[in-house]
Amino acid sequence: MFQTVSIVAFLVTFVGIAIHWILTPAGGPRCPVSGGIHVFSLLLIEQRSSFLGALKKLCYLVAVFCFLVLAITGFYPTLVKGTNISGFLMYIHATFAPVFALCLAILGLTWAGGHRFVASDCPWLTRLLRRVTRLRLPADDRGWCCSFVVYKLTFWMILFLALPLILSIVVSMFHLLGTDWQRLTLATHRWTSLVFAIVVIIHTYLAVRLRMSHRM
Repeated sequence: MFQTVSIVAFLVTFVGIAIHWILTPAGGPRCPVSGGIHVFSLLLIEQRSSFLGALKKLCYLVAVFCFLVLAITGFYPTLVKGTNISGFLMYIHATFAPVFALCLAILGLTWAGGHRFVASDCPWLTRLLRRVTRLRLPADDRGWCCSFVVYKLTFWMILFLALPLILSIVVSMFHLLGTDWQRLTLATHRWTSLVFAIVVIIHTYLAVRLRMSHRM
């Protein structure tokens, strides 16, 4: 069941991203090769970045690399072979997991302020409150930037999902709760990792779109 749900979920995610990209182009090169080079350039550390900014960007790149390794080693046996992770893939998975958790914690602390929700994120809500209440709220006729709001939302979802994702596998390593609870924690880790991976993919896609729109 997990194999089927995972395949369908990833297909729906990538197809949805492709449709969104086609229907709402973010600008930039139309050629796939030029577009790929442009997207890759967004990952590079800019020369004008401060030392702290360069460290955060480096931490982000390490986190992205670790996520790719964890996703490949974790989902490849399930999606392709229909088996559980074992052998060298398990060793690789367990090696990169602590690094990813550390980078995620650092990014969560340093990026939380920039991803907080503010009133300007939902100007339609301000207009609605002005109409149905007597609150003296400032008028805001701007459109709703859906991508930016979802980008912030996925950031907080990543941090929220990281807790059960990490704790479930840590608890399963110890025989404190018995075999049944150990199976439950492993199942929790698998299903949480699926949702976590999809949210990370959406967040990364929106981050690239926003960076491309900002540079245009």
